[in-house]
Amino acid sequence: MHFTETSFEPYVLSMPTAPAIPLICDSPHSGVIYPADFDVQVPLSVLRSGEDTFVNELWASIPDVGGTLLAANFSRTYIDPNREVTDIDPNMLAEPWPTTLSPSEKSSQLGHGLLWRVVRDQPIYDRKLWVLEVENRIGNYYQPYHDALKEQIEAAVAQFGCVWHLNLHSMPSDTYEMLGIVPDTPLADFVLGDRDGTTCEDAFVALIESFLLDKGYSVARNDPYKGVQLIAKMGSPANKRHSLQVEIRRPLYMDEVTRERNEGFTTLQSDLGELLNLVAAYVATQVAV
Repeated sequence: MHFTETSFEPYVLSMPTAPAIPLICDSPHSGVIYPADFDVQVPLSVLRSGEDTFVNELWASIPDVGGTLLAANFSRTYIDPNREVTDIDPNMLAEPWPTTLSPSEKSSQLGHGLLWRVVRDQPIYDRKLWVLEVENRIGNYYQPYHDALKEQIEAAVAQFGCVWHLNLHSMPSDTYEMLGIVPDTPLADFVLGDRDGTTCEDAFVALIESFLLDKGYSVARNDPYKGVQLIAKMGSPANKRHSLQVEIRRPLYMDEVTRERNEGFTTLQSDLGELLNLVAAYVATQVAV
């Protein structure tokens, strides 16, 4: 792994190695490269708690079933590609932003907007950020990622008239605590987010949910994650554009302290490979209708 780099590609795009189907997947938070200009006051060990470490590897067989996988290389704590570009807390800036900002609740209250303010309740910076450095992050990392994802989505729609998009994530075991939620049930192994049924057809969500339940995993829908910017932007079932966020509870496959794979990694990766074969078969059937 590389944690500090001065120059690197913002993402890895893995194209289908089998006959292509309209399955486009992205892992916006699995990046483990921290750009050299990321001037912070917190240790790397704390910053890394924001990573969806290994998520891109868990889903590595996507190209094998004809799908496309886009994975960010840069850390989400540097700039978060799963946020609106205007989701900036103005209090983080050393000068006025040149256009109108629209900070979300996550940005203003949790400090997890386009630019993270805190990680694990620790302030990331001991200074304000300049407009130019934020614009650099947007232009060199955020926008190229979004452009690549949009290009793949639109190419799939142009070729097949439809698309299924999986937005891939992981979640810490203390997610409810971090969000300030007192839950009625333990955190599920998988959380499927479709923004309360608005971004993806139910049959596709149910297919994935049923498979995971049959494998012995616990599954929740939209609790506590409904999906954020990317699936809201991509999902439009009425237009045959289906977008689903998939969150995996991290202890299933990694040690949250050392951030190393645990004994469950291989089993989970294998199960997800089996799931992808099922998903690919479903998508191929739908295309043929």
